Amino acid sequence: MTKHRIVVADDHAIVRTGLVSLLETEPDIDVVGEACNGETAISMALRLKPDVVIMDLMMPDVDGIAATERILAAEPTIKVLMLTTSTVSDDLARALDTGVSGVITKNAEYAKLVEAIRDVAAGKIAVSSEVRRLIDEDPPAPKLTARQSDVLHSLTRGLSNQEIAKQFGIGRESVKEHIDSLYAKIGAANRTEAVAIAFRKHLLKF
Repeated sequence: MTKHRIVVADDHAIVRTGLVSLLETEPDIDVVGEACNGETAISMALRLKPDVVIMDLMMPDVDGIAATERILAAEPTIKVLMLTTSTVSDDLARALDTGVSGVITKNAEYAKLVEAIRDVAAGKIAVSSEVRRLIDEDPPAPKLTARQSDVLHSLTRGLSNQEIAKQFGIGRESVKEHIDSLYAKIGAANRTEAVAIAFRKHLLKF
C-alpha cells in the first residue's frame, strides 16, 4: 500500500497533536513532520518534500497563506490542504488564490478531512461545501485603490467629509465621489455599513 506522506502545521499544540494522533491510525497516511509555525512549515516541507502539507491558515509571524506561497514557489509538486477556523470569505478566497489544493474548516467531520487529504494527494481539488457556501453568500471585497483605502480609514475614525477633504487637500465634492465609489465597490449603503464591512473583511491596515 502506498502511503501519503503528510506534514501537519498548526500553532496550537493540542490541535496539532490531536490531529497527528488521529491521522496515524490511518493505514495509508504517514505523518512525517509537525510544524508549530509557518517558518518551520516551510523549512520542513522543503526538506522532507511530503505529498501533502496540512496548513493552518491563521498562524503568527508567517501565516498559512505566506507559508504556502513560499512552499509552492520552491516546490510546486507539494500539495497544500488549508485548515481554518475563519468564516471570513476574504480569508478563504485568499487561501484559494495561493494555489492550495484544498480548503476545509476545522469543524468539519474527521472523515471529511481524511477524504480531503486523500483527494488532494491524488491531485484533486478539495474545497468543503461550507467554504464554498461562505464565499457564495459573502463574496470577497474587491481590491481597493490607495485613495479608497485612505478614505475608508478616515471613515472608521469618524471624520466628516470636510475633515477628510482637509486631510487630503482635495475638494468636498471629490471626497463625496471617492466615498460613493468606495460604497459601490464594497457593497455598503452608508458609513456605518462601510465601517462594519471594513472590520469584518480586514480591509484596514494599521
